[in-house]
Amino acid sequence: MTRRLRFNGTTSDEDECPAVHEDVDTGEVIVQGSPLTSPDEIGQLQHLSEGEVAVVVPRELLVDWTPKDRTRRARVIGRDEFSKLFDKFEHTAWRLETRRRYASDERGDRWRQFVETGALDDDPQGSDWFRAIADRVAAGKRIERVRLVDDPPTVGQRYLLESAKRNIAAGEDIRNLWRADAERLRLPAEDFWLFDSRIVALMHFDDDDRLMHVELITEPSEVVRCSRFRDAAWHHASERRDFLAKLERAD
Repeated sequence: MTRRLRFNGTTSDEDECPAVHEDVDTGEVIVQGSPLTSPDEIGQLQHLSEGEVAVVVPRELLVDWTPKDRTRRARVIGRDEFSKLFDKFEHTAWRLETRRRYASDERGDRWRQFVETGALDDDPQGSDWFRAIADRVAAGKRIERVRLVDDPPTVGQRYLLESAKRNIAAGEDIRNLWRADAERLRLPAEDFWLFDSRIVALMHFDDDDRLMHVELITEPSEVVRCSRFRDAAWHHASERRDFLAKLERAD
């Protein structure tokens, strides 16, 4: 069975080795680097079996990007504990949204209104969430997102582009990034919230795009990994108005 590998990080500024990946199912670590080729150096290695290769990587690659806890198990939290993270964060709550649709969006009158008309009301007082956004932003906190968009966008992505008006009016900063650019930047196909560059809430969805559970992660290497993805995504993403202009030109 083909491994499902997740890119952890690299010490290289170019699209080359060295790098660390992790098997998301087994937790095994895959290190890529320049092969050790000197016969004299290979002769000094112990326990190198037939078919195995040795690679050379900087020490900081292993320090920064390999998992630190071999026995880490997923800590799954409930909806109540997840909601409390939005009450407890001190500075920033940042999300990467990577899916082509979210089943939770496709309920109720707003979805039907969009499917029928292609537009939505932009009243920011629609729910407790938007009032909570306004309160946190007024207190000096930031709530930000980057949403990946396919070319052409799916119906769900167009809904989020339209629906973002209400979030932005309430105080969120929501930006968009073409999926092709995200792949070029090696962003993961993961949905997560990052709180205060300290806590990761990893969202797990089923095959029908329904949220199954949230995994809470505080392992430093994972937090650094997600922070790195945040910085890359935020740097290259466009504000809604600018992205819509690009989308209109693409159409």
